[in-house]
Amino acid sequence: MNAKQIAMRLTIAGAVMGLTACSGMSTQDRNTAVGAGVGAVAGSVLSGGSALGTVGGAAVGGVVGNQVGKPSR
Repeated sequence: MNAKQIAMRLTIAGAVMGLTACSGMSTQDRNTAVGAGVGAVAGSVLSGGSALGTVGGAAVGGVVGNQVGKPSR
């Protein structure tokens, strides 16, 4: 197993463990956290495991997750 595979598995494990702490959050907060976790994993996969891709994916995923289900005005 190489370093990229280890980093990917740790990222996924961290996202899963982080999502277990969502019980007291609002729906929008939970969507933001889930979006950031999914975005981080997707960014890591799409960028071949680069840190910039992972962070970028988390940022974009968090914004999208925050906006999903947001009441329209």
